[in-house]
Amino acid sequence: MTESKIMKKFSSLLCLIALSQPIFAGDAGHGTTRGVIEIANLVRPADAVTLIGEKGHELIHEEKGKETKWVFGDGVLTASPVWDSLVTKGTYRDFIMHVEFNVNKAKNPKNLEADGNSGIYIQKRYELQIQNAYGTPEKDFTSSYGGSIYKLKKPDRFVAKPAGDWQTYDIVFRSARFADGKKTEDARITVYQNGELIHDDFPIPRKTGAGAAEDPEPGVIKFQGHHNPVKFRNTWIKKLSLDSATPKP
Repeated sequence: MTESKIMKKFSSLLCLIALSQPIFAGDAGHGTTRGVIEIANLVRPADAVTLIGEKGHELIHEEKGKETKWVFGDGVLTASPVWDSLVTKGTYRDFIMHVEFNVNKAKNPKNLEADGNSGIYIQKRYELQIQNAYGTPEKDFTSSYGGSIYKLKKPDRFVAKPAGDWQTYDIVFRSARFADGKKTEDARITVYQNGELIHDDFPIPRKTGAGAAEDPEPGVIKFQGHHNPVKFRNTWIKKLSLDSATPKP
């Protein structure tokens, strides 16, 4: 066999090997939020920051110096009955976050979105909606209901529990990337609700709702007060570095 034929066969073999390999989001030039959470074996990292714990919380009013009507007791932080939100003291770029929440059943809400409404506003830019979505028929479910990336994307599965039951969000977030003042990569998010995957490395194309404008800076995490006494407990966060295809805690 001539040398040229050997090289052709070798090249063909390399192509077959390459095609047989799994393709990850990071292979396209960006990091990924996949592969960070093993939901069946999720353990709180030893160096995670407690945001809401058994003895208190580390959140402050989003408007410096203002009093909040959120109430803490017995390890549970209850949202204000008025328009009054809390934020983290620190800012975050890429992270993993665990949230436990319990929505209320509102009396005579003006619409379904107003029932048990709150939200996790990542960097005050992107809202992961909290809302009493239990029992909503799939045909009526909109991207403003619980589990949605607000008015951008409905959850892939509808796994909400009834009002009064504790629920979980497990979130991996990778911040948008910028170069020379221009966005080069969208923010990305993976979310599990109650142990079920509802967003799988979704690229967030823009801010949501009343969110702050996108920019290169990290941001605080906002717990939205939206006229509903939604409860939170056992909530923690850990910074990550998701600059490549392989997550690096």
